[in-house]
Amino acid sequence: MMKTQADPPTDTFRVLVVRTDRLGDVVLTLPLLPVLRQHFPQAQISMLVSRYAGAIAEGHPSLEALLWYDDDRGLIPFRRMTSILRAGEFDACIVVHPTPRLAFLMARARIPVRIGSGYRWYSFLFNRRIFTHRKTAERHEVEYNLDLLRGLGLNVGEVIRPEFFIAIPDDARRRVSELLGEKGKAGRYIVVHPGSGGSAREWPRESLGALTRQLMTREGVEVFITGTASERDQAEQILGFTGGRAVNLCGLLNLKELAALLEGAALYISNSTGPLHMAVAVGTPVLGFYPQIPAMGPRRWGPYTTRARVLVPRKSSDCSQCRQRGTACECMASISVNEAFSAALELLAVDRVPRVPSAYGS
Repeated sequence: MMKTQADPPTDTFRVLVVRTDRLGDVVLTLPLLPVLRQHFPQAQISMLVSRYAGAIAEGHPSLEALLWYDDDRGLIPFRRMTSILRAGEFDACIVVHPTPRLAFLMARARIPVRIGSGYRWYSFLFNRRIFTHRKTAERHEVEYNLDLLRGLGLNVGEVIRPEFFIAIPDDARRRVSELLGEKGKAGRYIVVHPGSGGSAREWPRESLGALTRQLMTREGVEVFITGTASERDQAEQILGFTGGRAVNLCGLLNLKELAALLEGAALYISNSTGPLHMAVAVGTPVLGFYPQIPAMGPRRWGPYTTRARVLVPRKSSDCSQCRQRGTACECMASISVNEAFSAALELLAVDRVPRVPSAYGS
């Protein structure tokens, strides 16, 4: 039987943190790692992640290894993945975002302690079940994630200030510095990220473009627009509002380079999306736009920092009419450009200070 805090683990204690979904989800899982390291200093901690999103965890000081859930051809086949997990000889796994495949994999790999949700039809495959309904969005995702540590006998109430950490290599910072030099941009800058990968309701691009133009004109800041290569057209729409003065970096940065860019920004602006949580992790003030739908709202998915402003529609609608019509979200459009501009000015005046958790979920 695996040992817990009351019965300290041996030097061979091995724990696997499983988070194989999107970028923001992985970032919001990172606070588990230093807590595990604090309570189990001799443990060997690994993560099972997807190739794209999991790359953000590379170099984390609390991690011994990353295991990849996929490759260039897609998900690693079940039998091969089972062999990889068995070779790791893990004493415990924490399945942060469960799926039937992951639950069966952990059981098939014969990991002795399997921690996961108690509310799925396949929860019988976990032998330490945590009974929390995330769909009610009563707490922040970071707090739901940390709550899983109860499966190891930890007192999660001791986690006062969850720690985010993204290791940014020197070559990533150098690449960003060279890129800014090539673009002739050396002043104070903000980052605008218009896309959300389809994971959230979005503030209209016309509004985001108008906000960007105001910030460039009235505050004199440079603007870099980020996103994946497939989001380049979205960025071009924002670029049009600036008369071509902003710089479109969509598809030009890997995740660590994006982190380096965010690290140097005076402000980050976006809808609910993974890079927003990256910005929080590197200490950059954040302005986020969120719908009032609880499952997508800021209580669960907002920036986990006090150095942020979150704007939510004041309309009472739950966006159901917008979805039925298949049109742009009228609810999100009710957030005014002037309101966003005032919030941005407040954040631009904030000095960089140590991060502390926000009140979301408290």
